[in-house]
Amino acid sequence: MLGLAMLIASAFAAAAQQRPDTFADLVDQVANSVVNITTNTTINAAERGPNSGNPLEDFFEEFRDRNRDGQQPPVPPRSRRGSALGSGFVISEDGFIVTNNHVIENADEILIEFYSGAELPAELIGTDPKTDIALLKVEAPEPLDFVPFGDSDVMRTGDWVMAMGNPLGQGFSVSAGIVSARERELQGSYDDYIQTDAAINRGNSGGPLFNMDGEVIGVNTAILSPNGGSIGIGFAMSSNVVTRVVDQLQEFGETRRGWLGVRIQEVDEELAEALGLESARGALVTDVPDGPAKEAGIEARDVILTFDGTEIQDTGQLVRTVGNAPVDKAVRVVVFRDGETQTLLVTLGRREDAERAVPASATAEDPAQSTIMGMTISTLTDELRGQLGLEEGAEGLVVSDIDETSAAYEKGLRAGDLIEEAGQVAVSTVADLEDRIEEAREAGQKSFLLLIRRGEDARFVALPLQDE
Repeated sequence: MLGLAMLIASAFAAAAQQRPDTFADLVDQVANSVVNITTNTTINAAERGPNSGNPLEDFFEEFRDRNRDGQQPPVPPRSRRGSALGSGFVISEDGFIVTNNHVIENADEILIEFYSGAELPAELIGTDPKTDIALLKVEAPEPLDFVPFGDSDVMRTGDWVMAMGNPLGQGFSVSAGIVSARERELQGSYDDYIQTDAAINRGNSGGPLFNMDGEVIGVNTAILSPNGGSIGIGFAMSSNVVTRVVDQLQEFGETRRGWLGVRIQEVDEELAEALGLESARGALVTDVPDGPAKEAGIEARDVILTFDGTEIQDTGQLVRTVGNAPVDKAVRVVVFRDGETQTLLVTLGRREDAERAVPASATAEDPAQSTIMGMTISTLTDELRGQLGLEEGAEGLVVSDIDETSAAYEKGLRAGDLIEEAGQVAVSTVADLEDRIEEAREAGQKSFLLLIRRGEDARFVALPLQDE
């Protein structure tokens, strides 16, 4: 029995310790497909160059400052040449190369250096600043070695990965680590980063993150660091995002993302209760400007639960799912409205062509003021419209003052906010608002829904109802 237990323990230990004895075979497999990228850019004298912060540039800046003080005649500003370094990888034998947009942005010349030492100029095919991806093309005399993309969705936290690139201009450097986390978001709407502890430094940008089969499962893009060097927190844009972008750049030279045409916010527990949802999920529609959603009948206060067969858990998932959908595709959207679900058919537009829309306007009512739920509420006048920068026919109630100890303040309401709806009904007088609150209390609701507009942004806020 003891022997069996030891055998099982040994088997688990062996499984847990499975790791490459060496990464050398993997390096040999992919090295010829990884490239160094050098860019040259003409920089105006007033701009900081790609190597801003180096001692020589600081010295010359100080020298120019002394001239400005009148000690010597000022030196006329001149344009100068700047250069930057990055990484990339070949994805086809006919010379398509993937890198980061920020590596080649504003470059006049792009030079590709291969592992063999050969160099070729590159042409920019297209870029996508939203995912920081760029596609280049070189004309080579013979077919190039290339690497395939892998499926980033099958990667697990703890899997081994290898990064290769041009850190700090050292050229063709390899580092290894594990997947530290998945589905990280930094700042972009379409972010889906793999976090890794494989050393990534400046110059690694645009280089590949490989799985152990030699497939690219991420494009090294960013690091978190207090000093600019690797501290083991690096981010690679996942391959399943990159491949869609690259396919569109190859076909069109630009991205063509789906566009639904709604403004949305997260659904928290209080909003779910106020709307009658069983759980806090989906994306709450706060505004529907002119566009595909409006034409299909989607309305403010709808909660989008399903988009084209995909269950929507939050706003980020909806944005990514819509963006990945083809332009002009007719999709089924399931929304929750007035206690029931409805299925609507929406023909998507193109995000890149979308224009900012102005909300529909209506008429205002006579001036009045009252204190409700810790807020001083005023009806909208022409004077207030002008002060708040609202459209001439904007309708609603203005929060002219607010008690900082109130639940409304805690929920983010501020003086100057416009209340457009209360209890899912448009309001234009204080009496309207009071009636909606009383109806909610009589119905036994625990919270009360307001539609708030601040500038061009609209959002729903659920305020707790208390007896007054």
